Amino acid sequence: MRSIVLFVFCCLPSFAAELTTVDVCIYGGTSGGVIAAVEAARLGKKTVLIESTQRLGGMSSGGLGMTDNGSTETIGGLSREFYQRVYQFYRKPENWRFQKREDYLSWLPKIWGVDGPRMEEIQAQFLFEPRAAKAVYDDMVREAGAQVVFGERLDLKNGVVKDGAKIKTIRMESGREFAAKVFIDASYEGDLMAKAGVKYIVGREANAQYGETLNGTFPFTPAPFPKISPYVVPGDPTSGLLPRVEPKPPAPKGSADHRVQAYNFRVCLTDIEDNRVPIEKPASYNPLDYELLARHIANMKNVKPGPRKHAAVGLRGNGGDLGINFELVPNRKTDSNCGSEFGTDMFGASYGWPEGDYATRDKLFQLHKDYTLGLLWFLGHDERLPAEVRTEMQRWGLPKDDFADTGHFPHQLYVREARRMISDYVITEHDAKGGPRAEDGVALASYPLDSHGVTLYVDEAGLLHRERGFYVGGFSAFPISYRSLRPKAGECSNLLVVSCLSSSHAAYGSVRMEPVFMMVGHAAGAAASIAVDQNLTVQDVPYSALRERLVAEKQILEGKARPPVSESKPAASMPPNEQIIADVKTLADKKIVESGDYWLSHAQKGQSCDGAQVASLLLKMAKNFDSSVQGTDDALKVLMAHKVLASPTYWNERATPGRTCGGDNVRAIIRNFARLASK
Repeated sequence: MRSIVLFVFCCLPSFAAELTTVDVCIYGGTSGGVIAAVEAARLGKKTVLIESTQRLGGMSSGGLGMTDNGSTETIGGLSREFYQRVYQFYRKPENWRFQKREDYLSWLPKIWGVDGPRMEEIQAQFLFEPRAAKAVYDDMVREAGAQVVFGERLDLKNGVVKDGAKIKTIRMESGREFAAKVFIDASYEGDLMAKAGVKYIVGREANAQYGETLNGTFPFTPAPFPKISPYVVPGDPTSGLLPRVEPKPPAPKGSADHRVQAYNFRVCLTDIEDNRVPIEKPASYNPLDYELLARHIANMKNVKPGPRKHAAVGLRGNGGDLGINFELVPNRKTDSNCGSEFGTDMFGASYGWPEGDYATRDKLFQLHKDYTLGLLWFLGHDERLPAEVRTEMQRWGLPKDDFADTGHFPHQLYVREARRMISDYVITEHDAKGGPRAEDGVALASYPLDSHGVTLYVDEAGLLHRERGFYVGGFSAFPISYRSLRPKAGECSNLLVVSCLSSSHAAYGSVRMEPVFMMVGHAAGAAASIAVDQNLTVQDVPYSALRERLVAEKQILEGKARPPVSESKPAASMPPNEQIIADVKTLADKKIVESGDYWLSHAQKGQSCDGAQVASLLLKMAKNFDSSVQGTDDALKVLMAHKVLASPTYWNERATPGRTCGGDNVRAIIRNFARLASK
């Protein structure tokens, strides 16, 4: 019966010789994998979904409950159905165990364009507990009639049997085998794709490869942490570097390399005493793991608990959160992400994950887990932190009613990026920034291009740097090509790829969001069904038929057009007025800028300025007042003292590579500086 889902726990030797034959086999019970299975099963295909853990949903049921959705208007099809079902889950009074629904909705600030009233209007909810996501995914799979097999992992040595370009069977570590007409790799790592002989990349392409600006190595200069020594004994290089600090800079900016953006856990915390499991100190706790954070906090002012826009509370100082944030989801729980420098993002520990064997990944999983629990312990017990900070942190713990089978800690590490397929269509930042776009779109991406930090390193002078990620928005939603879901014809003819689809590192920063993975999974399930029905390779699935099906199922394939994004020349700048012409001339006279053209067109209302160029501008302005200034932090202090700017917070966050500053804000500091310099 299609209404019954089979939850099979595959750890018994009796499965060693078992063969399961289906129409569609999905490897990876991530959010995208679940939706692919639901789509294929609803279309009448005999479907099996294989998941290595005991839980469906990947990151969406693994702690990422504050959805990174970009524009909710682009989320359609089964992805939107998931969020609508979450909304219905929370319409039931019994699912509000520790909070009233009306209290949560009345508090909820606008996040990604959705607040309480908007949520009621669209009847879709994008903030949720892990248990809610799990319940919804379980229901969707059960109702569709897809078979689910838990606890199985692909044999990484002999796990794929092919006949030419076609996968015949895949084999698990236990020996259990699965045969299918079409396979879908929905894992975050792309193991099935790789073992099937499909070409892929790990790490970052050079900017030159696709003519991009955000790809490749991304060193940040000048040193953002001139007051934080990277050595075990401060100031003593002979004592050795602190954990995860590399001894030299990466390659020149824009170069290709093997590094992968940092992973972390999206930890679910609660301050409800009846539902709280206290944080315990890990047996492997090493104080040196948190020494950089301790030194960073020592340089902050006003370190104390305080309110946050999307949070129940925050542990904060002038300069940001302390390690984590407390973004609030229902029932007084959090989706706690990396909240600051030296927080839960574990630099360097992700490099070995994408192509590591299971033993390697198990070690890295435990390393991230111990590090995260140790960080929470540090915030609650290290005596270098103010007593009120420690007291506040100790009020929070893991939830009793979530992740019961994994010690109330998330089952899923946030694998932000692993392998990426190289197919006939590689999505690049040009797709996002208004360049030529795919005409065979099967879903839309709308989140900013977003990559977390990659590397901590010291330069030749012994100064500590962070190789920053990037966060660049301002573009319209862009289509994801069907060709980016399937390999080149000669490599594999019956495989589709969801999470590790064909994209550059730069563009993957937008594509890698959970709602997009679900929409891509929807498209993969639909394409697999067409391939089965018409006995086609995945390369020969007619786009017209796929598009017709997706549109009928309310997938959104077209977004509102916006002007192309240009980092050097905005599409519609206003002619400069006499005042800014005079002010920029003052900058040139003082040798602050060589040419005023950039600032005349960008430093005005409605425009934006490149963060790296603004950082350089701030440094040169400060040196005009004090030639000994070194680094952005010192520059901001000098400019505050001279009343060029009022607060460093905005500029600390935005005047960095990969970010942008509002043109009117930059215009204001140019005006202030010119007024002072002219006296």
